[in-house]
Amino acid sequence: MRTGRQTKAQQKAEESAADFARERLGFYADAQQRSVLNSTAKRGILNCTRQWGKSTTAAAKAVHRAWSEAGALVLAASPTERQSAEFMRKAAEFARRLGARPRGDGDQPLSLLLPNGSRIVGLPGTEGTVRGFSAVSLLLIDEAARVDDGVYKALRPMLAVGDGDLWLMSTPFGQRGFFWDEWEHGGDRWHRVSVAATECPRISAEFLEEERQALGSRWFAQEYLCRFVENGSRWFARDVVERAIEEREPLEP
Repeated sequence: MRTGRQTKAQQKAEESAADFARERLGFYADAQQRSVLNSTAKRGILNCTRQWGKSTTAAAKAVHRAWSEAGALVLAASPTERQSAEFMRKAAEFARRLGARPRGDGDQPLSLLLPNGSRIVGLPGTEGTVRGFSAVSLLLIDEAARVDDGVYKALRPMLAVGDGDLWLMSTPFGQRGFFWDEWEHGGDRWHRVSVAATECPRISAEFLEEERQALGSRWFAQEYLCRFVENGSRWFARDVVERAIEEREPLEP
C-alpha cells in the first residue's frame, strides 16, 4: 500500500523500474536485467552467472521500491557483513543520484533512510542477528546459495504483515540449501530467471574459454552456466539416492 504525496519522478518510477534505473539512477540494464527490475512477481529467483551484475541490479530494485513507496522497509541479506556493506554502498550511490543525502536510520549500522521515510537495511547472514523486523515490503537475499538455511527461515516470516515480495539472487553452489531447493522444487509460485555467461553481452567468448580451461568443466558449469553441480562429498549423487527411495519395493510384513 502506497501512502503520502508522490513526486512526478516517483510516479514515473512505478511505471517501469528499468526506466527509472536508467533515467534516474544512471544504470543502463540489459534485457535480462530489465526483466528482473520490471518483474512484479511476489516470489522470484535469479540464477545467474558470475559477473552478471546481480548485486547492482538488486540494489537498483531496492532503491526503486524504497523511492516509489513511502515508508517502505526493504531488507537485503547477504552471507557476510562485508557483502552486505558492499550492497549498501551501491544503494547509497544510487540514492545520491536521486538527490538524496545518504544517511543511516539511527538504529541499524548498515541502513539507508530516504526522505519519504523508506528504509533499506543490510543484514549479515547470521540467524541470531536478523530477527526483529516486520511489515517488510521487499526482501532480497543476495548470494542466496551461500546463505545459511536458518537465516532464510528466520527472514521469511517478516513478509507476513506487509504481504511483501521475496527475491533470491545467486550463482549456484551445489545441490543443497534453500536456493537449490526452491529452484528445483519450489513449484509454480516462483518466477525463475536464469542467465548463463554465454547470454551476457559483457563477457567475451574468449574469456569464457580461458576460464573453462583453467577451472575445469564442473566448476565452470557452476560459476558460468548456472548449473547446480554435485559437490563431490557424497558417495552417491542425490538424484540416484532419491530415485532409489522412490522406486524401492515395500518390505514384506
